[in-house]
Amino acid sequence: MRTTLQDLLAADGPIVADGGMGTMLLAMGLARGEAPELWNVEKQDAIRRIHRGYIEAGAQIILTNSFGGNRYRLGMHDLAERTAELNQAAAELACAEAEAAANPVVVGGSMGPTGQMIAPMGTLAFADAVAAFEEQARGLLAGGVDVLWIETMSDLEEVRAAVEGARHAAPELPVVTTMTFDTKGRTMMGVTPEKALATLNGYGVIALGGNCGNGPDEIEGVIEKMHGENADVILIAKANAGLPKMRDGAVVYDATPDVMGDYAARVQGLGARIIGACCGSTPDHIRAIAEALK
Repeated sequence: MRTTLQDLLAADGPIVADGGMGTMLLAMGLARGEAPELWNVEKQDAIRRIHRGYIEAGAQIILTNSFGGNRYRLGMHDLAERTAELNQAAAELACAEAEAAANPVVVGGSMGPTGQMIAPMGTLAFADAVAAFEEQARGLLAGGVDVLWIETMSDLEEVRAAVEGARHAAPELPVVTTMTFDTKGRTMMGVTPEKALATLNGYGVIALGGNCGNGPDEIEGVIEKMHGENADVILIAKANAGLPKMRDGAVVYDATPDVMGDYAARVQGLGARIIGACCGSTPDHIRAIAEALK
């Protein structure tokens, strides 16, 4: 059944988010270099199985298969003109699984970075970035998402562009934002957790925090600093399942489900309210997280 993020937050206790989409797609045969978003129209059953697996593991929030769904990322695969179609399809698939779920589930429309640097650091005009995020958000909105979920950002200006684009498309829809603090406790662009919290909270997002990065320890440090800065902000933690390693020619992550369950309990104690996982995680990891948070 569907619910809203506001209703989940109104209840006491932690909220379980889902795990890695890309990890699951690769396990199902997605070729490296292939656009994951294309599976939203070509392999819909596979996408629905992924969402269903996370819901059955205990996820109360699932994110659409649209992380690279803006026209700049899709343009790398000659798919820019299909931006609206692929995002709408991503949302419809996630919403269908949420509707079929036995427990209340929220659908977040995943919006990742453009892969471009915004001027003056790069060549992408701020207004063009806003337009790209608005286009993506409109596709996700057409598919029925409950919240726009801006994630894995390193540049505060790109976050601002994404939030503006999201609000142009859907002024009343809640927005959340997470950044990646994978460079000695800062984002690649040098943003500290404290600076991120102050800036993103100023954008009026409903929740914020960290995702991806270098594993649970890093995210725990981010949440501790953010919570210490402002204990009233709703914080999100979605750590990678440890660090990637090569094994038999494939990339694997070294954190077991038990390790991620322990992380969930610790990061909740540090102030996180919405807790899930990112790269390298599977429904088994989310099941361990859900059990640890009960």
